[in-house]
Amino acid sequence: MIFLLLSILFSTGLFVIFKYFGIYKINVLKAIFVNYIVAFSMGFLLAKRQIPISEIYLEPWFPGSLILGALFVSVFFVMAMTSQQNGVSVASISGKMSVVVPVFFGIILYNESVTFLKIVGIIIALVAVYLSSVKEGKSENRGTLVFPILLFLGSGTIDTFLKYVQVNHVADEDVSIFSGSLFGIAAIFALVILVLKTIKKREAFGLKNIIAGVILGVPNYYSIVFLIKALQNNEFESSTLFTINNVAIVILSTLVGLLLFQEKFSLKNKIGVALAILGIVLVTIA
Repeated sequence: MIFLLLSILFSTGLFVIFKYFGIYKINVLKAIFVNYIVAFSMGFLLAKRQIPISEIYLEPWFPGSLILGALFVSVFFVMAMTSQQNGVSVASISGKMSVVVPVFFGIILYNESVTFLKIVGIIIALVAVYLSSVKEGKSENRGTLVFPILLFLGSGTIDTFLKYVQVNHVADEDVSIFSGSLFGIAAIFALVILVLKTIKKREAFGLKNIIAGVILGVPNYYSIVFLIKALQNNEFESSTLFTINNVAIVILSTLVGLLLFQEKFSLKNKIGVALAILGIVLVTIA
């Protein structure tokens, strides 16, 4: 339970940090790159079993880490954009309501049960993402929905695939080095994007972007490590654990958005928050 609680706290912290990125005009891609270098270094320094970097490709979880690393960069960037453009709570809801994605693939790929409550819960979850993302008084609502929807789909894919790799290929003593490898691969993808952007427009990296990346890297590393450790605990089934994790992050992030950033919510947004919690609860019960 302690690992689950720690994962919730560190994951919520990511949304708050991204909000400050917008306030202090941090270059998101540069900070994300530095963040992955920090998280990669922590993974290898804190690993219980030392593996030469040149031999990582021999590990059974390496192919999965390649896919997850690419997804991490993409979803992290989308998470940052969602936090800045739609608000901390909207980013949290869009990302964490993605629990319905692994449920959906469980039904399709693993022949898990299909019940009335499960179907209703998934439908409510999708409606909640829309309602919580709509901004009153803006004619470009359709455009503002792009990042929340992408975050929803991307986060769900990461949860689904992370669980698969963890169950089939990651030993208990390899959690740190596996996590570090994910971040290292993500850093490579981020570096490629940075180089391409630099070719088009040369500019200084910026000390504040480096500091921001370091601040982001520590909670990012621990959010993944503690989630994997929680998944290794047989006290909860993964569907129950993901649901508790996601609901708690939605509620905590919403409170942070209201209290710390004075985010304003319309009636539709409030209904969306309520439906988000209801949808996850129904999927869990089902």
